[in-house]
Amino acid sequence: MTPKSASQQQSPLDVAYRYLSYRPRSEFEMRVWLERKGFGRQTIVSTLSTLKTKGLVDDLAFARFWRESRESSSPRSRAALRSELKQKGVGPEVVDEALAGVDEEAAAYRTAQKKAARLGRADRDDFRTKLSAVLRRRGFSYEVTEHTVTRLWRENVKDA
Repeated sequence: MTPKSASQQQSPLDVAYRYLSYRPRSEFEMRVWLERKGFGRQTIVSTLSTLKTKGLVDDLAFARFWRESRESSSPRSRAALRSELKQKGVGPEVVDEALAGVDEEAAAYRTAQKKAARLGRADRDDFRTKLSAVLRRRGFSYEVTEHTVTRLWRENVKDA
């Protein structure tokens, strides 16, 4: 006997609920997951419809969740957030709405503040190089990076 596929062993809603139990998902993520689990197109469409009706799959709510999660734990630039959400299959209009009002200066400051505290009494060049690298990896522009590094250097010098 051949092993049963996921679609023969479990209902698609059970599989979807389990996948949603870890964190909210975009419609695209859910569709790909269900495909990987071996469900057919019609079953996936029906399952997604049910999940949307119940409010469990909502790209705008997902995008807002993603933004808030990033802002609180690992701030990113608007461009980096846009790229992440695009990879998650969220449409451009939804991304624009979810990212409206992102304060890149504040996000960059929060990110750099953590690193600056660990740099201790680094010289100015080392401080600038390391802090700039952290901010660039998170997608912040040159202007935001320079402003943030300069601000933190001034604050760091005053504390010395």
